[in-house]
Amino acid sequence: MSIETTTHLNFRGQARAALAFYQSVFGGQLTAVTYSDAHAAETPAEADNILWGQVASPEGFRVMAYDVRSSQPYNPGENAVFVSVRGKSADELSAYWARLIEGSTIIVPLAASPWSPLYGMVRDRFGVTFVLDLAVEYTTD
Repeated sequence: MSIETTTHLNFRGQARAALAFYQSVFGGQLTAVTYSDAHAAETPAEADNILWGQVASPEGFRVMAYDVRSSQPYNPGENAVFVSVRGKSADELSAYWARLIEGSTIIVPLAASPWSPLYGMVRDRFGVTFVLDLAVEYTTD
């Protein structure tokens, strides 16, 4: 048996824009089901909000997102979750970084770190923190 994990992000009315942005950064297929599509809208204002959505790229990037209903509490928290993107190619990782930082706040610039030849942290325009690093075998001396 094998499993996969997928980061699932929660928003309040921004899931569609976030998913479109992640698709522009990482490529892949964007799938979105609205509350209206599922005949599950509680109010007209949430009809076009995302009940379930995802971006899945052939390279292995996958993220899911939805809009929390207005009738439910929503508190995104502070540093509640990081999305970790690990790559094997510095060029590919740098290209993702260049697209991801548009409109974002760089927390740690993309550079060498003690555990990876390339590491960076950015909080995107939706408040989601991404950690990008080059996947290498880590050994202790």
